[in-house]
Amino acid sequence: MLYPYGLVKSCHLVKSVSASLVTGRYFTHQTGLPSLPVPPLQQTCEYYLSLLEPIVEMEELKRTKELVEEFQKAGGVGERLQRSLEMKARNTDNWVSSTTKSIALFLLTRPLLMLYLSQMFVFNDRSCMFYSETLPVEYMGGKPMCMKQYSQMLSSCRIPGLEKDSLVFHGKSSNPPKHITVVHNSQFFVLDVYNSDGTPLTVDQLNVQLERICNSSPEINAEPVGILTTLDRDSWSKAYISLIKDKINKDSLSTIERSICTVCLDGPIPQASDEMYNTYAGLQIMHGGGSQWNSANRWFDKTLQLIIGEEGAQGFNMSHSAADGTVFMVLADYVIASMKKPEKILSPVVPLPKPQKLHFNITPDIKKYIEEAKQSMDIIAQNLDLRVMVFSHYGKKVLKDHKISPDAFIQMAIQLAYYRMYQRCCPSYEAASLRTFRDGRVAAIYSTTSASAAFVKAFDDPKKKNTEKVDLLEKAMKVHRWNTGMAISGQEVDGHLIGLRMQAVEEEISMPDVFTDISFHKFLDCRLSTSQVTSKSGCLPCAGPALLESYDMCYSLTNVDITFVVTAYHTCKENNAAQLIQVLENALLDMRALLAQKPLSKL
Repeated sequence: MLYPYGLVKSCHLVKSVSASLVTGRYFTHQTGLPSLPVPPLQQTCEYYLSLLEPIVEMEELKRTKELVEEFQKAGGVGERLQRSLEMKARNTDNWVSSTTKSIALFLLTRPLLMLYLSQMFVFNDRSCMFYSETLPVEYMGGKPMCMKQYSQMLSSCRIPGLEKDSLVFHGKSSNPPKHITVVHNSQFFVLDVYNSDGTPLTVDQLNVQLERICNSSPEINAEPVGILTTLDRDSWSKAYISLIKDKINKDSLSTIERSICTVCLDGPIPQASDEMYNTYAGLQIMHGGGSQWNSANRWFDKTLQLIIGEEGAQGFNMSHSAADGTVFMVLADYVIASMKKPEKILSPVVPLPKPQKLHFNITPDIKKYIEEAKQSMDIIAQNLDLRVMVFSHYGKKVLKDHKISPDAFIQMAIQLAYYRMYQRCCPSYEAASLRTFRDGRVAAIYSTTSASAAFVKAFDDPKKKNTEKVDLLEKAMKVHRWNTGMAISGQEVDGHLIGLRMQAVEEEISMPDVFTDISFHKFLDCRLSTSQVTSKSGCLPCAGPALLESYDMCYSLTNVDITFVVTAYHTCKENNAAQLIQVLENALLDMRALLAQKPLSKL
């Protein structure tokens, strides 16, 4: 068997985590978590206008101020929608998750799921081992965090629909699944991970079963059904309807959808130097490399795919629909920490049932969709640009020694890099967690502010003194930390505004002008999406850009370095991920040089 022995440990761990989730140990504090508040209308309107200042023209801002004043005036439509949202908040666990973002962003998204709503984590260790324990309840700032997403990421799947997709969760059903789906050479197998007496399979047993699967799936010209999940959602939903007309197909799809997770045993990938390994591994975990490589060896609708490459690359590909990146990073860290501890469970002497292959009847109609998916997948694989930089000049220790918030400092470096490339500021945000609230998902910290714009415009101005530049940096970081506090306390702007807009749709009233205004569209058109997803084990986080014209940037900090992963699309000629990473490196060096000349005051 060519795969690293650690892959069976990974399978065992995922199965073990799934079993422990059923016990409910994660939900000790769940009922005591507060509900997400609805921010005050006037506060959001004022906050919104301040965030528009660095990204819209003066005339546009003037017009928007008039629309906002009309929207929020006493007895107006804004107050009506606000009251409706406040009533909804009183009657639901989380008004954002239930009515706005989870629907508008996740289930109504029609482009391909693979890049737009997926996140990837590349394991840094190429050989791993397993040991069984349970995940602890997490805290942020001393407050317990919502653990519900852990129960949603296993035994769940996204189902394509003609207008809107749906999410199915089988882990809490009366008959929770006891199997995983294993894919090898684009062929799908069912592998039970529990013995008949209810005990989990040991690592040695899993190794036997996985070898059976590899021996039962030679490189034959099987129809690559998995590649259908790389299609845009409209095309995939039509193909899905055609597939389930056949009972064998329907049963096979149901088995995949119900499984605890999907384990993808990949074939080879293009050879890469040690310097380029992280980049190639990231692309492997993200999309599989194309139809001639491993893109058909996937089921991208599954919330969690554990991918193990023949040459040793390992990682998670996860769907953002059911859970957020920070949750999967916790799982990834848990996987790697656990896999480094030996298993001490003896394998029972019992015969193991042979893993069953899933079969599909491919009609000419389905064959046409498969060929379409192959062609589009190859274009997508060529279009995605992924760049990795390990910035080793300094890490969070140096910044903390300067009494600086590392995250705020890095965000200002990103702002400076973008401004140096384009000589303008763009709408940009950093993802933040709302899990201190019941069913909390993700909030947006808007990084582009009047303070950040003033800093980046002054930094390379030879007429500005270093003392002034440092002062502007301090102010910009202070504003960013304030924005962070607002976001994680449930006072974010975009969630509130989107909620009000969707409430207007729900109540079938004429859409307020403030939501059809050009400024509102510019505000939501973030060309720079960032997230700090720090790993304890060195996992490499990455994600595809949400828009064809945007960048996505994930970064992870240690005491001594900062790792950045930037993605963009080649078809957007204005974007250049390699250049942005280089300019960012220079910005970080220049900003540290500035600190050496004039230390900041305690922040």
